[in-house]
Amino acid sequence: MISLSLAEVTAIVGGQPYDIPHLDQRVTGPVVIDSREVRPGGLFAAFAGERVDGHDYAERAAGAVAVVATRPVGVPAIVVDDVVAALGALARAVVERLGARVVGLTGSVGKTSTKDLIAQLLERLGPTVWTPGSFNNEIGMPLTALRADDGTRHLVLEMGARGIGHIRYLAELTPPHIGLVLNVGTAHIGEFGGREQIAQAKGELVEGLPSAEAGGVAVLNADDPLVRAMSVRTTAEVLLFGEAAEAHVRAENVRLTDLGQPSFTLHTPTGCGDVTMRLYGEHHVSNALAAAAVAHALGMSAPEIAEALSEAGQLSRWRMEVTERADGVTIVNDAYNANPESMRAALRALVAMGTAHRAQGGRTWAVLGQMAELGEESLAEHDTVGRLAVRLNVSKLVAVGGQEAAWIDMGAKNEGSWGEESVHVSDARAAVELLRRELRPGDIALVKASRSVGLEQVAAELLGEPGTAEGEGAGR
Repeated sequence: MISLSLAEVTAIVGGQPYDIPHLDQRVTGPVVIDSREVRPGGLFAAFAGERVDGHDYAERAAGAVAVVATRPVGVPAIVVDDVVAALGALARAVVERLGARVVGLTGSVGKTSTKDLIAQLLERLGPTVWTPGSFNNEIGMPLTALRADDGTRHLVLEMGARGIGHIRYLAELTPPHIGLVLNVGTAHIGEFGGREQIAQAKGELVEGLPSAEAGGVAVLNADDPLVRAMSVRTTAEVLLFGEAAEAHVRAENVRLTDLGQPSFTLHTPTGCGDVTMRLYGEHHVSNALAAAAVAHALGMSAPEIAEALSEAGQLSRWRMEVTERADGVTIVNDAYNANPESMRAALRALVAMGTAHRAQGGRTWAVLGQMAELGEESLAEHDTVGRLAVRLNVSKLVAVGGQEAAWIDMGAKNEGSWGEESVHVSDARAAVELLRRELRPGDIALVKASRSVGLEQVAAELLGEPGTAEGEGAGR
């Protein structure tokens, strides 16, 4: 974080100092919400979570200059009415003082993977701070912005939404110069009510951009009609990406390697270059083009972009994370989240990756669980996933969990001649026991479900790793 005195912080957040002997003491470290992560010179924001109240851990935040809290906590504190609002106000003030270019991105599918690609490209242009994991809400995004300092040149912020107005709020906290909308899918459709409402929410990002004359750039997916239509909602310059001929940044000659990694020719307004990615699945082509468009807008040449995309890896865990065991079994951990679009993409990636494995007698396994928040579409969408697994000729399907998983299994069995190829098990433990018995060298197993299902534990068990939670804690 940029250096600020406690007096400045107190004024910015509209708080009251308690037990602070010297208001001229400076904050030079990060703002954290877990007392175990406090660094000397930083701030500890105390949240009252569902299971843990950060105020109870304030005295353990050794090294913190002060605690931001809603009540006195017995150590130096800035007391505010609302810690979330205080974080937002502080983030906005810090961003306003930075000379960094701010990139905001949103979309139904692929936000985190695309953000990781953008970060790796922009790091070549200068110091870059980006959203860790999926810290993309009203808590996580300000925490990311507050990691920036005077040397930061680019700030890349992932923005999530669960309703109309959420993106607008986040964009007002940290106003972006470049706004990227990836796609409009069916993630959270049960909460929004329809794809048109999702498009309305996602488009709030481009509405808040500066004009083209002031340097604003809206990066939009030319292949998604609902995203492309957002061009009329902004006064910023519009830069289209996709495989459509009219896209400013586009891909040609798209193909997959024998390992299932995308390869294509990248075209930008300044030139072209060949790309072969280290990531798995054709769906990453769109993510790569989106990242390339942002990099182009910030002055990166086409050959530089192509080279960087070819070298970029996956920064965030549990997103098509491929690990080969010593016995030759490959586990693909894509268990961070799932919706119909990402489930289809992951199944196609599994089949592409399985081509080489099948040549050696290996089988493809899809270990799938619930896709949450689909509302009235839930039964149909889960049934469709099961049917798709059959149509793609996945060798084995393991549906894990309750009713929604049963619908996946039912869809597979109703699609054709499948019988023993598909099985429904009650929980992650049962899935692990089955897979331990059945997996053999050369097999490749995809593990995917919504975050709430916790199927990352299946992948962790199969790899002999301890399961870990990723996300924002409640200030321990």
